[in-house]
Amino acid sequence: MARVFFSLGSNLGDRRKNLERALVRLSGLFVDGAVSRFYETDPQDVVNQPRFLNVAYAGSTSLAALPLFRLIHRIESDLGRDRDRETLKGPRVIDIDMLLYGSEIRIDEPLILPHPRMRQRQFVLVPLLELDPELRDPRTGEPYAAVLKRLPPQGIYLA
Repeated sequence: MARVFFSLGSNLGDRRKNLERALVRLSGLFVDGAVSRFYETDPQDVVNQPRFLNVAYAGSTSLAALPLFRLIHRIESDLGRDRDRETLKGPRVIDIDMLLYGSEIRIDEPLILPHPRMRQRQFVLVPLLELDPELRDPRTGEPYAAVLKRLPPQGIYLA
């Protein structure tokens, strides 16, 4: 069994309902599931869009990383995400990113683990560390809490 961590976000429609629907779907795939509090966050990269609502989820599974990654994309699609029509980093109904899969390190597309941008994002690290404050980067062993302390303010608020 691997402990897997996800970051979820939504900034279109009923954001909370979108996230809750995704969490229900995720919970059916894992045991020992845990959910962080919800956070409202300023958009990053493409800033001219609505604020996001973000949450982290963790659970244990025997599914391998790549099949699980593909299943997560199917859940996004089922919930209304159309990757072919959306603007890269733009508004979206649902976004589910696999952050960590146990201590696995992958550098090959389509799945890179740990998630390549998680160290740069407060909206990822704050809820993630709420679930496990002792998490460390499997590549370097550095605590993610130390990474978070170095980040500049990015606009993250309890929802």
